[in-house]
Amino acid sequence: MKTLTVPGELPSLPEIGGFVMAAAADAGLDRKRSYRLRLAVDEIATNIVNYGYARHQRVGQIVVSAGVVGDTLSVVLEDTAPPFNPLNQPLPTKEELGDPLEERPIGGLGIFLAIENVDEFRYEPVDGGNRNVFIVRLDEPPASS
Repeated sequence: MKTLTVPGELPSLPEIGGFVMAAAADAGLDRKRSYRLRLAVDEIATNIVNYGYARHQRVGQIVVSAGVVGDTLSVVLEDTAPPFNPLNQPLPTKEELGDPLEERPIGGLGIFLAIENVDEFRYEPVDGGNRNVFIVRLDEPPASS
């Protein structure tokens, strides 16, 4: 697995995105799925910076790891922000997603985008911090008929 360590600050987000795109290219992931993976990682990384570190007036790093494991590409974000399990948060319903933006409840859309744009998303608490795991299958599943 390749690893990147960056400050948990907004200016680090483009570097994380570039790292993810390079890992996706190395794994042979097509362009569309690469961008979906980048969006998923970017949403969670942004939450780590804005809510994990800044909101709690903490300084920390984000460690990004990426590599092929079997027939999947795995990207892992680790941080030392207060534990936060995105899977425990209420996600927008299909009805709410159809509502005009000004009528939608605030929050949850980024987590929804992260979960929906990868084949598997996992969260693990780690040493008082967080590990978010994004998994994308390298062989595109057949389209349903």
